[in-house]
Amino acid sequence: MVTVADLLPGQIGVITDFDDALLPIKLLELGCLPGNAVELVQVAPLKDPVYINLSGTHIAIRRVLANQIPVEIVDNNSSL
Repeated sequence: MVTVADLLPGQIGVITDFDDALLPIKLLELGCLPGNAVELVQVAPLKDPVYINLSGTHIAIRRVLANQIPVEIVDNNSSL
């Protein structure tokens, strides 16, 4: 299973089905839902947090949370 934490900078993945009880409601409200695209923008120097582009919004999330969001990689070098 590939997760947001496994993406390389610039890679885009489509969120697959996940247990929404594991994610904070705020992420769900921002569009972290199955079928939506997410791009890894940048990784902090110590590998935590990771910065993602989710539906046009750049947000930082902890790596442990990014490991709970499964994705299917669809593009390697595009932006949303």
